[in-house]
Amino acid sequence: MSLDESQFATLADPLLERLSIVIEDGRDDADVDLESGVLTVTLGDESTWVINKQSATREIWVASPKSGAHHFRWDGTAWISTRDPARALLPLLSGEFGLSL
Repeated sequence: MSLDESQFATLADPLLERLSIVIEDGRDDADVDLESGVLTVTLGDESTWVINKQSATREIWVASPKSGAHHFRWDGTAWISTRDPARALLPLLSGEFGLSL
């Protein structure tokens, strides 16, 4: 599904905001910072995730210390990996943070 800039922002901005709130509220050891479309999460063991909007490609990019780098594109119902269509953003992050996202 192709998104224009406005549609992408309408989907991506609330997603990042929701992730920041749920992770910060759900993990006592999380240091969470959301600024200019970049969500940085550092856990107590010093593991750091970077989840950010890539407006040019209309993707959400994830850099994870557990699973590596991922790119996700909106398919009309979910953010799906551009490399592995069986992998979706929220289940991946739910597993890594031990939270229901």
